[in-house]
Amino acid sequence: MDDFRALPPVARTLTALTFIESALVHSQTLSYYFVPFIPRLLLNFCPEIWRLCTPYLLTDPKLNFVFDLYFMYTYSSRLEFGSPRFRNPGSFFVYVLFIASVIMLTAGFYLGAGVFTQALILAFAYTYSQDNKGTRTMFFVVEIPTLFLPWARLALTFVMKGWYPASIEFTGIVAAHLYDFVTRIYPTFGGGKNYIVTPAFIQRWFTGSLRGGQERVYGQAYRPPNEGENGPRGWASSVRTVWDSRGSGRRLGGN
Repeated sequence: MDDFRALPPVARTLTALTFIESALVHSQTLSYYFVPFIPRLLLNFCPEIWRLCTPYLLTDPKLNFVFDLYFMYTYSSRLEFGSPRFRNPGSFFVYVLFIASVIMLTAGFYLGAGVFTQALILAFAYTYSQDNKGTRTMFFVVEIPTLFLPWARLALTFVMKGWYPASIEFTGIVAAHLYDFVTRIYPTFGGGKNYIVTPAFIQRWFTGSLRGGQERVYGQAYRPPNEGENGPRGWASSVRTVWDSRGSGRRLGGN
């Protein structure tokens, strides 16, 4: 349990909930009826509000159950810990909320899809590919430029499942690119302002358990007692500092 708690919090929670929900549905312990996104059921007298979350947590059956869990944790944990754009506590959580909302609007309301798990995974893969331009990664048994990773996954979905599942999955790229545009491209090159910020209460939520230092599988995090949550010596910076001081090695989930 301590090892589980030491993993990146959002990545571990998403993966664990996906495992639980998918295992229950595929074993027919839980009826599939309670999972998909159905807008009219959100407007009932007793709204089924859990449908705002469950569509993102259902894998494909059989062998894809393992692959979906692997890719979800791999990409999300690499982003949550390794991406420079998620240095502030809780910033990755805000990112997930943003892309999930865009996927719901595009795949759910516009395309009429009921399950968004593949779109969410592809959004993670797209953001990861943007953070790792110029590197190469393994796509099953083939090594490809990391920048092509989301498009290779999308092409595979199109070949194996058809255009409609691929179009649903494509909304993940739309969501991730929109986040990249709003938070990085437009403020940097267009002179605009980034309006997607991490609220103070979310930062406090993610830093509250880290005061005084906490051992983690991927390093040791310390929160300086007199530093602000947005300061340059916040917990994310400290994790990287201690991690780097341990010498060369492989990043969690690295190739």
